[in-house]
Amino acid sequence: MSLRINTNIPAMHALSNLANTNAQMEGSIARLSSGLRINSAADDPAGLIISEGMRAQIKGLDQAVRNSQDAINMAKTAEAAMDEVQRLLRDIRGLAVSSANTAVADASVLQANQTQIRSTIASINRIAQQTQFGTKKLLDGSAGALANVTSTANVDSIYMGGTFAGESVASGPITIDRVSPGSVATTALGKTFATTNTIVPTAGSFVINGYSFTSSGTETLASLAAKINEMSSTTHVTAQITGSGPYGISLSQTTYGSQHSINFFDPSGVLHTSSAASATGADAVFNVSVTTTSGVQTTLFTGGQGPGESGLSLSDREGNRIVVNQNGNSSIAAPTQVGVVTAGSVHFQIGAFANQSVAFSMPAVFAQNLGTGVVPNGSISSLDVTTQQGSYDAMKIIDAAITQLAQARGELGSFQKNFLESTSRSLGIAKENLTSSESQIRDADMAQEMTEYTRVQILQQSGMAVLAQANQQPQQVLQLLKG
Repeated sequence: MSLRINTNIPAMHALSNLANTNAQMEGSIARLSSGLRINSAADDPAGLIISEGMRAQIKGLDQAVRNSQDAINMAKTAEAAMDEVQRLLRDIRGLAVSSANTAVADASVLQANQTQIRSTIASINRIAQQTQFGTKKLLDGSAGALANVTSTANVDSIYMGGTFAGESVASGPITIDRVSPGSVATTALGKTFATTNTIVPTAGSFVINGYSFTSSGTETLASLAAKINEMSSTTHVTAQITGSGPYGISLSQTTYGSQHSINFFDPSGVLHTSSAASATGADAVFNVSVTTTSGVQTTLFTGGQGPGESGLSLSDREGNRIVVNQNGNSSIAAPTQVGVVTAGSVHFQIGAFANQSVAFSMPAVFAQNLGTGVVPNGSISSLDVTTQQGSYDAMKIIDAAITQLAQARGELGSFQKNFLESTSRSLGIAKENLTSSESQIRDADMAQEMTEYTRVQILQQSGMAVLAQANQQPQQVLQLLKG
């Protein structure tokens, strides 16, 4: 054993351990006071790197949730405006029905109705022009797809929403290519006669599409055909005398498509060799190509002719519609450009990273864009109920406009419910789980830290006591000197 007074090695050991304990005490106090396990990069370099990445993502998710809520509020604003436009359209329809009652409505009433309709149309245009969310116009076409016809020889009207073949619509041409033309139902009746003026000897009744005709047995073939044609506005069926001798009658539907048929019943055998005959038309089928954000997409449009319509109304599963006229139905045999889409859209950033965005096109609801394609060159802006025919046309145009707006509202509602609201919920769940993971890395376990603090506190107190004892050891050398 050696005793030294210049260098107190035991005191140096005690001081070193006490310094380490003090450093641990400082770290424990920092964790307890901040609640964080990592207060500086030195605490856990790898954990800090992971944690900072997660914190950035959490902040992005938090903002994405707010973005989604802003998008939902924007959609609600646009939908409420379209609902008001539909209410105005219903009011106009009531005026059109009133004007069609010419037995009661005189010229002054018709003019008053027309004046009110003009005022209501101005309100519709005002809503289209002024509806906005912040500074963003929603229903004036700048936030949606607007289609214009470029081939009036083949197409009467085009309506394009914001989605085509599952993709967002972009600006570009609209091209159609006929797969199969629409056709009308036709059926030839079996009995034939020597001339068109030959008496049809069989007396009895026959029924065409629910309307009953009677033959006296003294009428000619031509007079029976004329009788059928007189009721074509009710039955939607016309009669043509066919053959060059002998002659017979062929029945034809006046409208194209599979929903328009001929149902003929002749139990007395006046014109047909059987008691019944029937036929159904065929829908037109066209390939339609439109530019989308993913490039040119092509999808099938199908449909027939609605009652009172001049063309065939073709549509796809997204509600986009093209009215092909009779010339286009018969003459188009190769891809033909018939229109142009000018696409605007609102873009929503609904994710925490780049390219996690979505675009949606709002419709233009100006009066000139509503109810097109039902009456040639007709729209809500052209309504005129001062004549009975004008009132009838107005009802058709308004019904088409209401359906058009309802489809647009349905698309917007589906986008809001199935995309925005669903995305907002999934973002909330992702944020919750990511925050939990970040907390595991960064936050302090307070129970564990309190246990560690107590341990270090005891070590510190014992270290101080031992250091005091170590500093007393050189005093023992005095005993030797005194001796």
